[in-house]
Order: sequence, then structure tokens, then C-alpha cells
Amino acid sequence: MILVRFLGWAFAIGAFLALIVAGGVAIYLKSESSDLPDIARLQNYEPPVMTRVHAADGQLVAEYAHEKRLFLPIQLIPDQVKNAFLSAEDKDFYNHPGIDIVSLGAAMVKNVDFYLRGRRLVGASTITQQVAKNFLLTNERSVDRKVKEMLLSLRMEQAYTKDQILELYLNEIYLGFGAYGVAAASLFYFDKPVGDLDLAETAFLAALPKAPTNYNPYRYYDAAMERRNWVIDQIVINGHATAEEGDAAKATPITITRRELSADVFASDYFVEAVRRELIGRYGEKGLYEGGLSVRTTLDPQLQVMARSSLHKALLKFDETRGWRGPVAEIDVSGDWGLPLAELPALADVPEWQLATVISLTDTDVTIGLQPGKTPTGGVDTDRDLGTIPLELMKWARWAKGPDRGRRVATPSDVLKTGDVVFVERVETGGDGSGVYRLRQVPEISGGLVAMDPVTGRVKALVGGFSYAQSEFNRATQAWRQPGSSFKPFVYAAALDNGYSPSSVVMDAPFEVDQGGSLGIWKPKNYGGKFLGPATLRTGIERSRNVMTVRLAEDMGMPLVAEYSRRFGIYDNMLPVLSMSLGAGETTLLRMTNAYSIIANGGRRVEPTLIDRVQDRYGKTVFKHDQRLCADCSVPTWEGQDEPEVVDEREQVLDPMTAYQITSMMEGVVQRGTATAVKALGRPVAGKTGTTNEEKDAWFVGFTPDLTVGIYLGYDQPRPMGKGSTGGLLAAPVFLDFMQNALAGEPPVEFRVPEGLTLVPIDRKTGLRAGGSGQNVILEAFKPGTAPPDRMEVIGDYGSWGEAGASRVNTEAERAAITGTGGLY
Repeated sequence: MILVRFLGWAFAIGAFLALIVAGGVAIYLKSESSDLPDIARLQNYEPPVMTRVHAADGQLVAEYAHEKRLFLPIQLIPDQVKNAFLSAEDKDFYNHPGIDIVSLGAAMVKNVDFYLRGRRLVGASTITQQVAKNFLLTNERSVDRKVKEMLLSLRMEQAYTKDQILELYLNEIYLGFGAYGVAAASLFYFDKPVGDLDLAETAFLAALPKAPTNYNPYRYYDAAMERRNWVIDQIVINGHATAEEGDAAKATPITITRRELSADVFASDYFVEAVRRELIGRYGEKGLYEGGLSVRTTLDPQLQVMARSSLHKALLKFDETRGWRGPVAEIDVSGDWGLPLAELPALADVPEWQLATVISLTDTDVTIGLQPGKTPTGGVDTDRDLGTIPLELMKWARWAKGPDRGRRVATPSDVLKTGDVVFVERVETGGDGSGVYRLRQVPEISGGLVAMDPVTGRVKALVGGFSYAQSEFNRATQAWRQPGSSFKPFVYAAALDNGYSPSSVVMDAPFEVDQGGSLGIWKPKNYGGKFLGPATLRTGIERSRNVMTVRLAEDMGMPLVAEYSRRFGIYDNMLPVLSMSLGAGETTLLRMTNAYSIIANGGRRVEPTLIDRVQDRYGKTVFKHDQRLCADCSVPTWEGQDEPEVVDEREQVLDPMTAYQITSMMEGVVQRGTATAVKALGRPVAGKTGTTNEEKDAWFVGFTPDLTVGIYLGYDQPRPMGKGSTGGLLAAPVFLDFMQNALAGEPPVEFRVPEGLTLVPIDRKTGLRAGGSGQNVILEAFKPGTAPPDRMEVIGDYGSWGEAGASRVNTEAERAAITGTGGLY
């Protein structure tokens, strides 16, 4: 009886205590449940997703992200990937209610032992719990956080399907090196989409969630291999692969093919950075780095490479004729020269070049040590490669300054010494397998090149300098330079649009402007200092006559010229002074190239763009450059209807007839004028050279009916480039070289003559009607109601042009900008 009573009392006390504990637990759980995050947030979850930028042909150009992630719907994730992660992290995922009681109990028993031994406790979290922690909670290691995690998991399992939870997990999980989610990790580690992963690669990704840093294959290869093989075993045990497949996968080494977040299209760095700046301007930094935008640019990868090559050749040719400026650095080569050499920055976007240090010299060549590469973990490769620079490949390097300036290079020691660090370019392989190299130096001169479609404004290629790695400053879009005589076509276009004709005659004779006060007299001069006397507008632009241009601007009024410069987008608010007619104001290469595109487009407005289209993360188009209207372009099927009509409502900046007239005159610049180097292109091409005072800038902007290209060369801090450094000699050959490659295989296309124009044979020197044929007879375009004059009427004929010529007093408003400015040739 006593035993029965004792057991009864014990049971009652135990039950009472159990009720107290249960009540306490219930109160605790209710307290923890009261401030749980709202799981509805998962319904509208938009993870930070990387923005991807593509070239016009679809090639990936760049990616931008704080977290490298590509969101992949669960339906597009292969079963092999799902099974691998489930086997590694939560094999009973589809069977438990959000908490795995068995695993939790085992973990609690294990943690007692770990606690007594001072080891870190384990969690036994299910995938649902991991989603709850990653999305809704912090990484705090506490009982309260663990309890909240389990409560949220139970709620999530009731509100969402297993596939929805797994989708969140596989897109959110961190897998090392900044890669989030399986899609981004697959590209980063193996440079392939998840659908192309084999069993070994899939198992490696599934091995990473536990501790990505600890399984870094570069630092801890053995640990990564052991963990991956364990995952493969779990996949086999769970029936998702055969034992044979598992053994074959475990025998496969972990081979990483890293895919860096950088421009994948060679030579596109300046273009890509300009696109990045525009995207930030449109969508902000968060929109760019987290918005998951898909950007289709206008970049033509082939033209981009050609543009870079053409500009590089011109910059290097010019720079080498100016001599050698010395080594990049000096290092001690008495020990392991590879270590200090590896720390010096090379030019990543000029892969043809390498840094090298001088090991020894003879009278005929130089032995160099090439910069060693880096290991994936940042160490220096142990291999040390040598090469040779023969004397013949460094003879160009006469000293540019100092007491040895210009002295002939007789031996390598005239230029280099042991320990000098220089750039070299491999030209051939020697008989012993070592490389033969040419001495190089980064050009001091720079410049830019822009190639664009004159009809749509799509910029197909853009080069902003010699090397983006050396200087991120974009000379095509950011450099404000005087265009010099390349501005003159817009002065002549204004004249042709306002009553003048190509055969109008202007006096090319001395001209003076009294600037007032102490500024003295401004006398614009022609390049070479000579005068032609009376000459047609065509002659004036073909031979780039400065004084004729100033007289023409004076005759029609500079406010009109200023208005046309604004219409063409060259200047926003040009000061209406005569020197501006010679290109004295500053503008950018992109603006000038676009202005020429307007002429090439028959005078219709063109807006330059680097971006065709932007789509958001859901595929919705949020920006499109082409704003032309086409009501029938989206008809799903063709049923014999006419071709859809595209309505172009862009502004007509210039009369189409005027546009053709000025185009024809600029064809003469190529055929007979200052850009005859371009004549070798052998197809219809129009353009204009430009050279500023003291040859500080050399320009050429030209176009065919399908492509407009602008080039300028000059020092970043403008200074004279030397006598004869004109647009015709420096920039026009760059245009020719680029266009020969860009248009190779394309048939020549004639410029379209607008309806209403009349082509009349005239003497190109006098502008009078001509009969028959002769070397001076050309077909000139005249608008309706106009015709060649019967007698020569000279604009600006103030008497004997051989004497002082015309003079006038400048107004106060003009005096500020006129001194020492103006384009030349």
C-alpha cells in the first residue's frame, strides 16, 4: 500500500510539474510567437539580382552586382541539382513539417558531448529553417533565435509549398566568392549553366553551403575533395545516382574554370564604363547592382576590336617617333626578380604587352625576365620565363629628352640598364623556344574614336584612349576639345540653308578684327599663310580656308552660326564671335560625330545611344532607344498585307537638299582637299579634317551612307604635337585604316540625291556654268530656283585683296573669347 501511495504521489507530483513545464513552455512559445516576422514578406521577395550587359550580337559584355545572383525558377533547376543539395543538407525535406525531429534529437545528444568538450555546437537545421533564418532572422547564435526559427518554419510549411521553399533556398544560399544561388555559382566556378553540370560538379556546389570558406578548393583542396565525395556518397545512398556513377564522379578532380565579373568582349572597357554610368544615371546604384536588369547595348564586338586596333597603331606610331622616355620602374634583380616584378601593375586590357625586367645586356641584345602570373589565391607563380629584345627592335627608342635627346641607339645600353622594368610585345619565338620581343612604351599622346550608325544613332564602337587600365578618362565622351576646322561644315551648312549655294564666291584675303583696348588686332590666317583670292564655298571647305570661313560667318552673322551649332548639338550656348566659326569652342568627340551623323541622315535629328533596350528582372522593357512609331510591326502573322510603315517623327534639323550639298562638298575634301589620304578607301565617303592652333588637336570626322566615324588625337593636357601634325596627316589615316576593315566585303553605296535637286556642270574654281569636260568641271547640286551665276559676285570683296583687306571693330561681347583661338586646317 505504501508503495502504491508513493507511486501515486510521485505521478501526481510529476504530472503537476509536467503541467507547470508545459505551461511555461506554452507561455514562452506564445511570447516568442508574438513578435515573429511576417512570413508574407516571402511572397513578394525580390532578391538582389545581378545586372547583365550584352553586346548587340548577344555576347555577354559585363555583369554588375553586390551579390552575384541569377534568380532561377524551381522549374528550371535540374533534378540532379535539387537532389544533390537535398542529399547534403536535408534528405527528408519533402517528408518533414519544417522541423526534422529525429535529426534535432540526435543533434541535442551530440551537443551535450560537444559542450562538455568545449567544441562548437551543431544546429541540425532543415532547409526550411535555413530559409527562415536567411530571409527573416539574423545569424545570432541563441536559443531564442533557434526557437523563432523553428516556429517560422512550421508556419512557412503551412503557407508555402515545398517547391516554393526550395526555390528560395537554392537562389539565396551563399556558395563562396560572392556567388549567391546555384545559377550564379555554376557560372562562377565552372563557367557553365546549371543544366550542363556533371555529377561531380553538382556535388561540389552542394558541398559548399556548410562552410564555403573552409571548402575553398584553392586553399583547402583536400577538405573540399573530402566533402564533395561525402556528398556524392549521400546522393548514391539516396538513390539519385548509381554506385558506378558515384565512383566515377569521386575519381574526378575538382577543376575550377573561374568566370570573373569583367568585360567579356575584348577592348570594350571604355564602352562598358560609359554604359554603366548611364545606367546609374537612369536607375541609381541600387537599380544597377541589385535590380537584375538585362541590358542590350549597341556594341558591335568586331568593329570595337577594329577601332581599338586602328587608334592604337596611330598612337604608337606617333609616340615612337617622339622617342624614349625611360623605364616604367627599376627593381633589384640580384635575387628572385619575379617577386617584385609581379607586384607592379600591368595593362590588363593590352594583353599583347607584358612587363619585363632587364636581366643582362650585350652589344646586340637584351635578356629580359617576364612578369610571372598570379595563382588563384593571390600568390606568385614559381615559373620564371626569359626572353630577348634584339637591338633592331629597340632602335626607335632614341631619348626624348635630356643630354642624349635624339642620339642614335648603337647598343642596348644606350637605352636600358640592368633592373629596368619595361613593356614588351612578343613578335616571334626564338630557336630555343624563348620569345623574341619588341620594346614598347605607353604613348604619351592619346585620343578617341567613335563609330555610329548615322540613321539610328546606335554607337557601334567607342574607344576612349590607349588603355582603360592605364587611364579611365574617356576621351570620346568626357574630353572637351576644340574641334578646329572640323566645325567648318556647320558654318557652310548654315550658309547653304540660308540663300548661299556651293558656287557662291567668297574673298580669301587678309581680314582684321579690332578687339579693342589692349587686345589689339586679330588677323585670322590660313594654314601656310597664303591666300587664294576669290574662291567658291566648295573650294573653301575642300581646302579648309580659315579667312574665307570668317568672312562667310561675318556676312551671314554669327548668331545664325550659333543657332546651327545648337541645333546640331555641338555647343549648348555658343558665344557668337567670329573665332567660333573656326572651331574655337570646346566640345566632345561624341557630339561632333553625332552632328556629322545628322548630315549623313539627310538632316534629320539623330540621338546617339549606347543602349538599345533595358528589361527588368521580369523581362518587361523599361527603356527602348528607338522611338519610331510602327502600328503594324507587332502583327503576329503575315496575310499578304503590305510591309509595315515605320513613322519617323524626329526633327528635321537641316534641309535634306542642304544636307546633300554639304555632303557633296565634303566628298571633295576627300577627293581633292585636306583628306586625300581617305581617297584610297575607294568608295563614296565625305568628311572633314580639323587642326587647332599650334597643332594641339588633330581631327577627322567622316561618313559613308551607313557609318559615321569621328577621331581626334592630342595630349590630355593640350600642347603642340609638332609641325605638320594635322588632321589630314594624323587622324585621316586612322579613319582610313578603320573603314577599310569595317567595310571589307561590303559593296560601295552612293549618297542619295534628294528629289528636286539639279546637278549642273560648273567650273569648281569660279563657280560659273561650264560646258564640256575638264579637270576643273564638276557636277554641282543646286536647289530649285537657284542656278550657277552668270558672273562672279564676290562676298567680302572690299577692293584690292592683296593689301590690308577688310577690317572691323569687334563688339565688347566678342572680346572675351576671340584672342588666340581658332581652328586651322
